[in-house]
Amino acid sequence: MRRWAALLACVLWAGVCLAAAPADEITASWQLVADHLGRDAYVKLDQLAGPPTREQAFAQAVVAIDYQPVTQERLHEAEAVFEQLARGDDEIAAASAYLQARMYQIHYQQQDYAKAVELFRALAERQPRSHWAQLGLVKTGLLLLYALPEPAKPADRIAAAEALLPRIGEKKLWRDLQLQLGRAGTFYEQPLDTVLPHLLAADRVGGLVGQVNADLLASIGELSLRAGHYAQARAYFERYLKEDTYNMRQMTVRRRLEDLAVLEAKAREVKP
Repeated sequence: MRRWAALLACVLWAGVCLAAAPADEITASWQLVADHLGRDAYVKLDQLAGPPTREQAFAQAVVAIDYQPVTQERLHEAEAVFEQLARGDDEIAAASAYLQARMYQIHYQQQDYAKAVELFRALAERQPRSHWAQLGLVKTGLLLLYALPEPAKPADRIAAAEALLPRIGEKKLWRDLQLQLGRAGTFYEQPLDTVLPHLLAADRVGGLVGQVNADLLASIGELSLRAGHYAQARAYFERYLKEDTYNMRQMTVRRRLEDLAVLEAKAREVKP
């Protein structure tokens, strides 16, 4: 991934970027955006001489939606740039198409989730292996699960989002959608044996850290206990205690292990 894409990732996911000193003015502007200095980046880009390159136009559009105060007029101007750049077939085109869809999802005052999904799907058709297209499929899954009016039934929402999984080749993005499917199944109170496979799949991929990983381990343990999968519940509760040693939930998990021991004993008693 080029430096501008890495820095854009920092902006989109609020990451910490440790790039080397910028080699040119555009890269320096990306670094300013990553450092949450959007207005400074806007001024720097506006001072560049000559007709803008594709990268400069893209950077200016990203910066235009990043710094405050945001205006709807500026957002529409940025979208027009994204729409134009998205007609190409390079990484800038893919990132532009993704950001155009995100504008309808989160940036405009009047959000249009159906339009966002339309744009995400169009990108996935044009550049299916692009990181931005696959990230857009994860966002599409979230919109199907919670935001769009159709499908209306929870099981149908989950099935529609599940259908996106084979199209996501990046394992971490595939994991993220599996995690969201598991969370949605819990939210909609779906049968536990349809929820757990998604959470287990996310855990098998791995790579989650901090509170997200702790929540996943605790959720799998709790849902496994409720579903009667006692060995699996014990394994995940014990992993939780080992891996998340500073969380206040430790006491709750220990109590659930005590509850589990009682259930395991009763299960042994009823065996012929």
